[in-house]
Amino acid sequence: MEALKYVWEGAIPLQIHLHESEVTTLPPPPPALVLAPRIGYLPLLVPLVKPHFSAALPPGADSVWFEYKGLPLKWYIPTGVLFDLLCAEPERPWNLTVHFRGYPGKLLIPCEGEDSVKWSFINSLKEAAYVINGNCKNVMNLSQSDQVDLWQYVMNGNLDAFLRVSSKLKLGKLEDEYTAKTLCSSRSQHDPGEADMSGQMKTGRIPVRLYVWSVNEDFDDFNDAPQLDSWDKISYINQPVEILREEGRSYHSFICNLINM
Repeated sequence: MEALKYVWEGAIPLQIHLHESEVTTLPPPPPALVLAPRIGYLPLLVPLVKPHFSAALPPGADSVWFEYKGLPLKWYIPTGVLFDLLCAEPERPWNLTVHFRGYPGKLLIPCEGEDSVKWSFINSLKEAAYVINGNCKNVMNLSQSDQVDLWQYVMNGNLDAFLRVSSKLKLGKLEDEYTAKTLCSSRSQHDPGEADMSGQMKTGRIPVRLYVWSVNEDFDDFNDAPQLDSWDKISYINQPVEILREEGRSYHSFICNLINM
């Protein structure tokens, strides 16, 4: 629970620059300074960023997108994941460039603002439910009001309220040691197949999406890492991580197993 709070309360300082091709004033506007939640999404920052640059924008309809060192950023990946993935040596503030014109439709799927981000989030919940339960019925059956509340709690960073509503999804959690031992004892009497070969009971399945950056050259320091210039160099793995109550297993070992699958 403590680790979960750290993630939900975490934020990344951003310094957002308007792309020089869209600046119509002299002097150009200063960068916008924003504290972005790690669990948030870049399109949700537009209401904060646009007023800062509105006086300098050229005429035309907005089609907002962000880039980092020339790489268009995928809007449906949480900001914290983008930061961890693209900054081998974290820079603070993280310097991003915002565009209000010229959306790169061949590189990024369309984003129609908050509604697109919300449904992308709901689809991720469906994937997580399928990984854990083998189906996503609980997400599909969530009432419209609960879906709205769940999304609002994500945007507002309200972890306690989020957990209260998300408990209806029955996505499962790790039992405490007493519960795990009790379940292991009772279930193994009825169905020995519930335990693994070492007699351990599975106490949780965590849906994991692991992003992997493929680098084809050696380097000794993160500062020497090649610049990521294409999403073709990024792959991802969707797999459940099964947590067992056994000694000597670490989260690192689970991740290594995922990569080697």
